[in-house]
Formats: sequence, C-alpha cells, structure tokens
Amino acid sequence: MMILELAFTASPERLAARPAHRSFLARLHEEGRLLAAGPWADDSGALLVFDTERAELEDILDADPYYRTPGVTVAGIREWAPVVGPTR
Repeated sequence: MMILELAFTASPERLAARPAHRSFLARLHEEGRLLAAGPWADDSGALLVFDTERAELEDILDADPYYRTPGVTVAGIREWAPVVGPTR
C-alpha cells in the first residue's frame, strides 16, 4: 500500500479543480485502488491511502491534473505495511 500526503495553500485554482479530482478519486475507490482519502480537519492538506505499487501510484498522479494545480503540493509518498486492517 502507498500513502500520499498533500499540503494545501489557499488557491482559487485548487478549489476550482477539487470537484473533478474528487470524481477521479471516487472512480479509483470503486476500482479498489484507493482505500481512503480526505482532507485534514483544518484543510491544510490531505491523506490518501492507495492499494497500489509505487509505479501505479505515479501513473495515477500523472493522470490527475489536481496534483499539479497551484495550491497543491505532494508533501510525501511512503510505502505502508499495515498490521491491522486491510492487507494485501
């Protein structure tokens, strides 16, 4: 599994791009590639949990222009090996 952490700044472009991004995330969730996603309570960023390998995550990032939108920064990408909860 892969964890993606985003950082946000106030940006009208980010807010305008968010509906299309959330639709893209919903499709990934339906496909089983995205387990969970959501913003921090203060909207300073977000956390996304993917059931993918790193190469597939890179393809997902390339396919969604949201990750290149002003106001959105990829703060971190880490491989995660949960011991409780969903596992491969």
